[in-house]
Amino acid sequence: MIVFPCCKINLGLNVTERRPDGYHNLETIFYPIPLADALEVVPLKKDTDIPYRLTQYGTVIDGPVEKNLVVKAYLMLKADYDLPPVDMHLYKHIPSGAGLGGGSADAAYMLCLLNTLFNLQLSEEKLIDYASRLGADCAFFVHGRPTFATGIGNIFTPIDLDLKGWQIVIVKPDIFVSTPEAFRGITPHKPTLPLLDIVKQPVGTWRQTMLNDFEDSIFPTHPRIAEIKEQLYKAGAVFAAMSGSGSSVFGLFEANQVVPEKRAFQNDFYFSRRL
Repeated sequence: MIVFPCCKINLGLNVTERRPDGYHNLETIFYPIPLADALEVVPLKKDTDIPYRLTQYGTVIDGPVEKNLVVKAYLMLKADYDLPPVDMHLYKHIPSGAGLGGGSADAAYMLCLLNTLFNLQLSEEKLIDYASRLGADCAFFVHGRPTFATGIGNIFTPIDLDLKGWQIVIVKPDIFVSTPEAFRGITPHKPTLPLLDIVKQPVGTWRQTMLNDFEDSIFPTHPRIAEIKEQLYKAGAVFAAMSGSGSSVFGLFEANQVVPEKRAFQNDFYFSRRL
């Protein structure tokens, strides 16, 4: 069985306060984007002594196999259900460390795939519960609808938002931004305008009002990311921003606009699609 885990962008991101547990509360809007990995799972032979096997393709993922969120998702369900050994094939196209949620998407799609493949009959609510144990934003990818997220990015409220017809360009330089680095320069504060009010306004107004607080933290130490944002605006983007706390930047272009080509961004990762 094959599925295609898609990623997300963050429309606005406000870090509102530091929590007593050391985490931060935030508010953001997750919007699903058709930039996807590919994940295939088939049962291994019953007489095999291999508990599971993961073969990875595409973008190289550092770290031991058992730390991969796809494997963690499988082992989590296996602990509660009599799952057979499986052969997993993961093709990574979504760049890592980009603020696009690629690993979280893989984990959530893995849970849903196993639910279907082995007829576990888990409800969406139960799948969300499992996904939330794997990461704050994993549960979003169970349903993948435009969502207002609060808490540490784990409290979800579906919203009515449709960017159909817009063109998106995503660019990620060869820069990795760790979560601790991203938060290091953050001063939590309440936003001047509520994000849910901003997103109801025309996209053309977002440039002045929809902010990602991590840009103030990351741009001074990684000027290339700031340059990409400016490059997208110069190319005609109606709105551009860094996604999440990662290093990718996206630009939204109207349906009739000519978007910049890959060659404009040298060796950076580049993705373009009509939404």
